[in-house]
Amino acid sequence: MPVTIDGTNGIINIVASRPASPANGTIIWNTTNNALEVYIGTGWTNLASQTYSIDYLIVAGGGGGGSWVGAGGGAGGLLNGTRTVSSSVDSFSLVIGAGGAGYRTTTSGTVTTTGANGSNSTGFSLTAIGGGRGAGYQTAQASGGSGGGGGGGDNGISTTGASGTTGQGFAGGNSVGNPSYNTGGGGGAGGVGLNGTAGGPGAGGPGYQWLNGITYAGGGGGASNPTAAFGSGGVGGGGNGKGNTAGGSTADNGTANTGGGGGGSGQNGSDPFSQGGTGGSGIIIIRYQGNQRGTGGTVTSSGGYTYHTFTASGTFTA
Repeated sequence: MPVTIDGTNGIINIVASRPASPANGTIIWNTTNNALEVYIGTGWTNLASQTYSIDYLIVAGGGGGGSWVGAGGGAGGLLNGTRTVSSSVDSFSLVIGAGGAGYRTTTSGTVTTTGANGSNSTGFSLTAIGGGRGAGYQTAQASGGSGGGGGGGDNGISTTGASGTTGQGFAGGNSVGNPSYNTGGGGGAGGVGLNGTAGGPGAGGPGYQWLNGITYAGGGGGASNPTAAFGSGGVGGGGNGKGNTAGGSTADNGTANTGGGGGGSGQNGSDPFSQGGTGGSGIIIIRYQGNQRGTGGTVTSSGGYTYHTFTASGTFTA
């Protein structure tokens, strides 16, 4: 074991692996763990580790949009913050949530596919909640999540958008019943979905702009009937709604790896076919200053920072 005693630099005892039979009080700098360790009794104790600070973004999958005058889906829940990690010691399992399916309605208003909430994303012992599905035909209430869309206007019923998850996203907008049949937009990570009005369906709520300058988790736009008007998806990957139109009523999906909500859809002219948009899948991003130190995900550098981007589940090792 190389030991150097230097009058300027002190005692230097650097090893790639721990000695097999150390004496009590043996102190080493373990280059494998990047840690200062001391041997006491029957084991090694970590005195200090090489640590650094990371910024993280965790976005869940967005909710699916409603169908047949359906509302926009809510954006996936969004969490962000800063924490300290120990180099070559800390390892974190990261799970990326999928987007929820949109409602699908066929002849005579038969619902063949029920809309779904987005799936949760997890990392650093935190959970971002999947976005709520927008209400579909004859659905009295949108689903919760980070921000559920407003309810569909059916038979003159006006319904209320679902609440968001505190600290992760905002509520969806409300619908307007007969004669307007305009639905609310899904809630986003940066603001509420807009209400439907007699003038048209509500837009999806805006997302949240992270440190990399990109906006994530916008809500899906609402749908209308009998006009072709639609609610725009919220900035941050929210899908546009689709109004009543002979050109088809398949709403736009939320953008992949943004957590955007799916758009709501109206009808295809006299044919009641209607397909709500699928929510966008989630994403987890980690960044820190300087050159690469950790591993995992897709590694890039920009503006003096190293980024680890996870679009599929994986492990980040500091």
